[in-house]
Amino acid sequence: MNPILIVDDDADFRESLSWLLDSAGYSSQGYASAEEFLESYRGEPACLLLDVRMTGMSGLELQRQLLDKSYQIPVILITGHGDVPMAVAAMKNHAFDFISKPFNDESLLDIIAKAVADIPRRFALQGQQLEARANWEELSKREQQVACLVAEGGSNKSVAEDLGISVKTVEIHRSRVMKKMKADSLAALIQQIAML
Repeated sequence: MNPILIVDDDADFRESLSWLLDSAGYSSQGYASAEEFLESYRGEPACLLLDVRMTGMSGLELQRQLLDKSYQIPVILITGHGDVPMAVAAMKNHAFDFISKPFNDESLLDIIAKAVADIPRRFALQGQQLEARANWEELSKREQQVACLVAEGGSNKSVAEDLGISVKTVEIHRSRVMKKMKADSLAALIQQIAML
């Protein structure tokens, strides 16, 4: 079973959450800070219970950093002092859920069960995103420019005009882009660029 990772600077709260999770049959691991969590987390499948307000890096900042790395871990944000802008920011950053203290244990366990059920889908997507990013980084700067213009619907002729190069050069770059991105169609290329 995938572990539940807890990031909260309140040791008593971490311990109480661990006890609740253990009693429900989950394995858990606690971290006293976002920085401590980032030192050990490498994108493996898990669910994250994350306090919003902590000393040092905030939960929202940690959530943004995970997104920047294309990690798809489901994040359940917990706060004792929530407000609407904070909740909106959390959801824009793809939080799985946002819950205020004090909360009902059964409600939290229901949310966790749904998040755990979503882990396989999220981590399949994470694998695709990481592969697309690695492929993208193999492209030269010019190939990236061509890829973006083609994905926006540009014809070889219009891309050539935009970049001040010949149509033949665009065709060569476009062929290399498709090969390096492992895209067998324009739709597949657009989908990979959208993931980035």
